[in-house]
Amino acid sequence: MADSTPPPAPSKGRTFVRRAASTIGLWAVVGAAFASRWAWAYFALIAVLAILSTIEYFNMVRAAGVKCFPRFGILLSIVYTLALGWYFIFPQPPGSFGGRELPDGLDTLAIFIATAGAFTLQLRYSIKGIEALQAVALNVLGFVYVAVLFHFAARLVFVVPGDGQVPGAVLLLWVIAVTKFTDMGAYLTGTMIGRHKMIPHVSPGKTWEGFVGALFFAQLAGCGLHALCPHDLAILGGWPHVVALGFILALLAVVGDLAESVLKRSLNAKDSGHMLPGIGGALDLIDSICFTAPALFFYLKWVLH
Repeated sequence: MADSTPPPAPSKGRTFVRRAASTIGLWAVVGAAFASRWAWAYFALIAVLAILSTIEYFNMVRAAGVKCFPRFGILLSIVYTLALGWYFIFPQPPGSFGGRELPDGLDTLAIFIATAGAFTLQLRYSIKGIEALQAVALNVLGFVYVAVLFHFAARLVFVVPGDGQVPGAVLLLWVIAVTKFTDMGAYLTGTMIGRHKMIPHVSPGKTWEGFVGALFFAQLAGCGLHALCPHDLAILGGWPHVVALGFILALLAVVGDLAESVLKRSLNAKDSGHMLPGIGGALDLIDSICFTAPALFFYLKWVLH
């Protein structure tokens, strides 16, 4: 009889090295996109991650044996991404950024199509308890959670008013840095001195010490970048707003990470994918940004006007 014993889990040191290597590689790709100063490069990076994450989401749902309509969900996300790309990139001169308009109700229309389409597809099948509602709900959730929320990263670049190419790109870099430093701070602090479990029924590895480290590292990234680029980040409204946003985004980054933990534990999945050694899949990479990018966008729109 063949040995069915599962392979031992990698050590913390090996996991750290793999995670660090993946992080450096990712920052190299992000840095290349930002250095290019091309509108299509910014949007392409966001679009590819959104589509890959959507595919991973539906793969996890199907692997768990839960009924859904993955082809419809993935197709809708691709069409939505292409529509945003058209309005963000093509009608304007290639060198212009910021202040672009989206048609009123575009997101509402997309969510309506996601909901009506899922219910329409469900009409083909018999009703078996709550299964039908789960199929519809999971399709709508996958579209809103990944495609709609993550594309607020693109809105920071193309919708937020800016003078020339720099402000929107630097604003996106700022929110990515704050979000990822939050994740890194939680991981490093929790690994080194974490003792008190934060929310073990959702994520056994999260600790209160890691949470404090996350808040500190978020401020380190947010305030540090603002000090280095005060003119480019003047849209943030000065130091009081920078500090406040650092705490708000750090809290939401932690919630975003835990939200994906809820999803994965519900579907009995360890990672969303295996694209990034030590990190997981694309959805593992963007889960926190799905919460922080919309928060920054609405803070700028409603608090800082």
